[in-house]
Amino acid sequence: MIDDIFIFDNVIHLYDMSTPNLREDRPEAEETRDRILKYVKALRWPGNPELDDPAFNWARRWEAEDMYDLVFKQSPTDMAMTQVVPMFDWFKDWESPIVTQHAMAAAYPDRVMFCGGVDPMYRGLNHALDQIDFQIKELGARSFKFYNGHDRIPECWRCDDERFAYPMYERALAGGVNVLQFHKGNPWGQQNMEYLNPTDLQGPARDFPEISFIVHHLALPYFEEMVSIAARFPNVYLSLAGYISFYRIAPRRVQEHIGRLLQMAGPEKLLWGSEAALAGGPTPTLNAFMEMEIPTDLRSGYGYPQITREDKKKILGENFARLMGVDIEQKKAEFAREANPASASAEVL
Repeated sequence: MIDDIFIFDNVIHLYDMSTPNLREDRPEAEETRDRILKYVKALRWPGNPELDDPAFNWARRWEAEDMYDLVFKQSPTDMAMTQVVPMFDWFKDWESPIVTQHAMAAAYPDRVMFCGGVDPMYRGLNHALDQIDFQIKELGARSFKFYNGHDRIPECWRCDDERFAYPMYERALAGGVNVLQFHKGNPWGQQNMEYLNPTDLQGPARDFPEISFIVHHLALPYFEEMVSIAARFPNVYLSLAGYISFYRIAPRRVQEHIGRLLQMAGPEKLLWGSEAALAGGPTPTLNAFMEMEIPTDLRSGYGYPQITREDKKKILGENFARLMGVDIEQKKAEFAREANPASASAEVL
């Protein structure tokens, strides 16, 4: 925790961008992987120990112990959700494989939740539906991640498609999962960007009011559309993952976006996400976020509210804990007992 604030990281990924995981039948796979890693370099700032360290290698398969060390031992994170990325365009075992995401949740069940992933264009809708059942019943999935924009048009689908998308939402609900997450904006390869526009989430948000829809990356460059949707639909939330790291590089830009989100959608709609390991360890960004303020000229010139400590508490952990049914005070007590087992034994005696 930082300043007694519970940190619940909405998204961490155990990536597999290793060369053996690249698809040989996609000649652009290596180039696209390298473009993703080049994008990571844009997150660098002077003094960042990981991004300036050549030994910190992203082009490999991350395992549970590696990620636990990065997210929990090296940062004040209390809980996290490890998320599958069903990006099969260039990766054999997907960009963030099911097996490694689940392995981490299974290894650290008190701190890590598993977000599964499926795609109706990977092996067909029936396979996706079967996988939803399997990942809920056998792997304990508490959420699902969708990536509907691919680099080949026949593999793309819309989130409001009643033939392909709605059956997956219905199957998740039938299994007791009511939190669904979507990659929007921020294309990695040569996808047609319209599939990454968040406007196709309006129909599902309206038709499935019992589902909480989490949109990642603020759907940039579709920020205005995303603000409008989040402001109008009570069950749409925004993950700061893959975006908040830019505060160390372009603080003004981030202050403008956060100020507008606080003004139009409110702090209850924002979720902390570190995007570890691709964005490095969470600590530097967490510290920067705790110091963040909305400048006077943005508040007086645009009417943006100041970001408060209470806002940061909600964003860093309370909002996501509420969505996932986590009792923060109970978790704090549990972690305190783990940290000091002698005191816990004395209480029992």
